[in-house]
Amino acid sequence: MSSQILTSIPEPASGSLDADNALTHLLKAAGDPLRLDILRVLARDSFGVLELCRIFSIKQSGMSHHLKVLTTAGLLSSRREANSIFYRRAYLPPDSPLAALQQQLFATVDTQPLSPALREQIALLQQERSQVAQGFFSENADKFRAQQDLIASYPVYAEPMAQLLNNTPLRAKNLALEVGPGEGEFLALLSPQFDQVIALDNAANMLDKARRFAAGKQLRNIEFIHGDTASLPSHKVLADCILVNMVLHHTPSPADIFQDLSRALVPGGALLICDLCRHEQAWVRDACGDLWQGFEPDDFSRWAASAGLEEGQSVYFALRNGFQIQLRQFFKLANV
Repeated sequence: MSSQILTSIPEPASGSLDADNALTHLLKAAGDPLRLDILRVLARDSFGVLELCRIFSIKQSGMSHHLKVLTTAGLLSSRREANSIFYRRAYLPPDSPLAALQQQLFATVDTQPLSPALREQIALLQQERSQVAQGFFSENADKFRAQQDLIASYPVYAEPMAQLLNNTPLRAKNLALEVGPGEGEFLALLSPQFDQVIALDNAANMLDKARRFAAGKQLRNIEFIHGDTASLPSHKVLADCILVNMVLHHTPSPADIFQDLSRALVPGGALLICDLCRHEQAWVRDACGDLWQGFEPDDFSRWAASAGLEEGQSVYFALRNGFQIQLRQFFKLANV
């Protein structure tokens, strides 16, 4: 999910008093068990205020107080998604005097696992997010192309994505996986280049559209799997290349997708992602079923690094309607 990557807290440039105040805020924020659990919950995802109230079973007034303390300390940042305020971890600029302390705090917090109760609540929320997305595609499969074209039509991103694929060094081309193939057009580019191609989608009717497209193009080396990225281990998928075109802004937890896809890559394999940069056009949530209003580039970089992926090329281009597209290339490290 996207938000401002950098946040601000009182800087020490104006004197030691400001530095002491900043340090006091940070230490105060870290001195409460509930606030530490909030930081753990926000390690790889962002949640709205009401979602956090559900996870921790506390009233909104109490949660808002803790979020304010954490934000004032520079440990959280917030952003608006439609009518909701979402919170996530903040990251101080590297030259901030407290940056090292902040990162060490996050690293220490993450050594302690979440309680089973918190994990269960998070799983329920993510399941609800997924159901919202699947419900949208179930109801709008026949007009999805027209709605997607309101943001970025397939030809707009297909050509640069194909160029990125052609410029990606791969050790082998045994298997390619496309997550969320839509109506299947990109499968026609993958099929001649790889021995086998897997199309994965959690919306059955969208997968049927891709299957019909492949049949019409006589693409005979494609396997269609109905499921999400968490189901890949059960299918024993190990791909040389994974492609995710305009999908992540529909997913409940994009950070978890990086983890799933890293496990589904062979060492040295490549993950290619095309998605929206962060934007403020809230209408896309209702019109196109978007769960997230794009992503900051640093979001992808951080999630990829956490999943053991090394960053490659990045391409950015703006559209006339105000959206911006990011094409990202990542490689799985050989020792992961």
